[in-house]
Amino acid sequence: MPQTFTVSDAVELAVVERSGFVESRHAGAAIVLHPDGTVATQLGDTSSPILPRSSLKPLQALTCLTAGAPLEGERLALATASHSGTDRHVGVVRDILDSAGLTEEALRCPPAWPGDSDARDELIRERLPPARVRMNCSGKHAAMLLTCVTNGWDAATYLDPQHPLQVQIKELVERLTGEKAVATAIDGCGAPVHTTSLAGLARAIHRIGTASETSPFALHRSAGALVRAVRENPWTIDGPGRADTIVIERLGVFAKGGAEGVMVMVAPDGTTTALKMLDGSGRAATAVALRLLERAGALASSDVADAMASLPLSVSGGGIDVGAIRPAF
Repeated sequence: MPQTFTVSDAVELAVVERSGFVESRHAGAAIVLHPDGTVATQLGDTSSPILPRSSLKPLQALTCLTAGAPLEGERLALATASHSGTDRHVGVVRDILDSAGLTEEALRCPPAWPGDSDARDELIRERLPPARVRMNCSGKHAAMLLTCVTNGWDAATYLDPQHPLQVQIKELVERLTGEKAVATAIDGCGAPVHTTSLAGLARAIHRIGTASETSPFALHRSAGALVRAVRENPWTIDGPGRADTIVIERLGVFAKGGAEGVMVMVAPDGTTTALKMLDGSGRAATAVALRLLERAGALASSDVADAMASLPLSVSGGGIDVGAIRPAF
């Protein structure tokens, strides 16, 4: 049975410190690529397969775009988001569905409460149930549905791994990672998700993150448009005060976290990192990615420190800060 790397193949990436005592450690693996795509740093096993989870969304959204889906601006950015379900997010998802002539009933992601606490509280006050359109992957699903309508593909079965759209997604994943997927699983939202190594994931995200909209190649132009859409609309990717949105807004990076402790990030100069926390916790993933880019000289230390101060990294005791989650290097 295919499986990811083991504890013995991992390295310590982050620690949790409370009152000067290190009480927990996060082990995992990470890779950093230079702006030219060559390897700068490898920590732990970066060749074994992982499930990228939502860090695969840029590749899924890029497939929709290259398949002809009319997506741009905040609609394109939301196609690669793990959004927090605010009314603003939902409005764009519904706009994508409207352009496809569909309603939110066409979505096949599970109903969910918003990740944003204010939005969730408002739904509870109004006695409204969880909804598919509030699920953090609904933008991706709406984009997939629009792609199906654009191409005349069956919209009811768009999550079937043998559906033309899903076949094209897998082909693009294997093309950009440079690897064959050794397994395909079902993600939390119901969509297929394909394995790749951290090295392969970094290659793919680097190719997307450094693509130019003026390239003679259509795929590169589409990738450049996707990255610009995300950088111009950072609120779409995550939500107010949330990690991916913060680092995109403040540092101009292209960032996409994934469940089970996965993170990919591309600095403005093209330096790229991909990492996975082996225990599946993502609480330190953003901070570790930023520190790796800082160590590579791609981000200024003062800017990284400013961004980290806005991330939820504090450890509290008795109602006050008594420690922090921090990179182990």
